[in-house]
Amino acid sequence: MDNIVILTGAGISAESGLQTFRGADGLWEGHRVEDVATPEAFARDPELVQRFYDARRAQLAEAHPNLAHEALAYLDAEWDGDLLIVTQNVDDLHERAGAKRLLHMHGELKSALCLNCAERSAVEGDLLDGPPCPWCRAPELRPDIVWFGEMPHGLDRIEEALMRADLFVSIGTSGAVYPAAGFVQSARYRGAHCVELNLEPSQGSDFFHDSRNGPAGELVPAFVDELLSGEG
Repeated sequence: MDNIVILTGAGISAESGLQTFRGADGLWEGHRVEDVATPEAFARDPELVQRFYDARRAQLAEAHPNLAHEALAYLDAEWDGDLLIVTQNVDDLHERAGAKRLLHMHGELKSALCLNCAERSAVEGDLLDGPPCPWCRAPELRPDIVWFGEMPHGLDRIEEALMRADLFVSIGTSGAVYPAAGFVQSARYRGAHCVELNLEPSQGSDFFHDSRNGPAGELVPAFVDELLSGEG
């Protein structure tokens, strides 16, 4: 078992105090998805959207990586084979824990995309006040987030990794949001062993060979220990 693909979702960061964007009522922090997470919403009311993501960025500044993030970073450092951590999360907790082989398929809170020149730049503070793009100086920065109706990042790279994967692991995901929800089917079809580590069974639990339920901070370090000891 040399090649591993790991998918992480909101559940892994919830234990760091970051609320999952979409609650049981279908709202994102009290807002309808259509109001804060689509290109049309940004065109209609950019101030509302910027304020929403500025608040998420401020919340992120108070959060810290947990044991699950740290365990995956340790696996990244110790695993000699291929490894790709694909995260649906827009936080930077994987990076702060030390993970390197990482792909943010839904964008990043601490990145801004310029609508004028299409360049990306790091951002720490608020975008509501319209800071200029460091590349072209136009005040046209938007959150570098993949909104509904937009194409996730790195799908070709993810598909290539899934084709070669011996092991696919899904951590803290609902199994409801595509295309990520379909990764387990792609990996299993190509012969990968598929493991789910989730607080409760996801919508796609039946596709996994092994489904373990509990807090990510407990399940992930134990699973990483299994892998590195050769027991997994």
